[in-house]
Amino acid sequence: MKWNIIAPLGENLASTFLAIREFPTERIYLLSTGKNRDKTEQLKKVTDNLKISVQVVDVKGNPLEGMFRAFAQIKGGVKEESILVNVSSGDNTDNCAALAAAYVNGLKAFSVVEDRVMLLPILKFSYYRLLPERKLNILKFLKTEPDCCSSLEDLSRRLKMSLPLVSYHINGSAKAEGLVSQGLVEVHIGAHGRTQVMLTEMGRLIAEGLIETPQAVSPAQVQLA
Repeated sequence: MKWNIIAPLGENLASTFLAIREFPTERIYLLSTGKNRDKTEQLKKVTDNLKISVQVVDVKGNPLEGMFRAFAQIKGGVKEESILVNVSSGDNTDNCAALAAAYVNGLKAFSVVEDRVMLLPILKFSYYRLLPERKLNILKFLKTEPDCCSSLEDLSRRLKMSLPLVSYHINGSAKAEGLVSQGLVEVHIGAHGRTQVMLTEMGRLIAEGLIETPQAVSPAQVQLA
């Protein structure tokens, strides 16, 4: 099997050179926030001889959210098991965002330490696959209606879900984690002791990008290097 390598576009392209020596590679997706675009040609001088395709995918807006969106787009066009994520090629922010996206998507990732490729321990399943449909529906609803509800009762009515079931999915039980303990929502006690539920950053990212059916990278989103 040949690998599809995802790598933030940054100063440390040497880490990607090392990777293509270690792993038979079909394509490299360079994730660009607009910096270091000149590095693309350096990489292509090597990859052209090896007949490895290179594509530049623009990461727009918030670095973390943009990285998650880029991963979802790329996953729509290739098999997940063929993806390797380089978390050493960009700057610190881009590398951290790529590592977070790899972890949440359950993708294999590697770092380069002292000119050696080191595979990182990553979950073999996607974070959102752990969530049943009703929990995902709660996250989606809170994303579209962030200020909708002043209490669990209000949330229950709007979701058309019983109050005990909403409370179970939010707070969990002795045997099952809820969205709070999974770090996907926060609960705030408001006026008159009413409970307000709000998405965390991770919950918002999952609701906004990861649980949508990934779309293949379109020509408008990808620039051929």
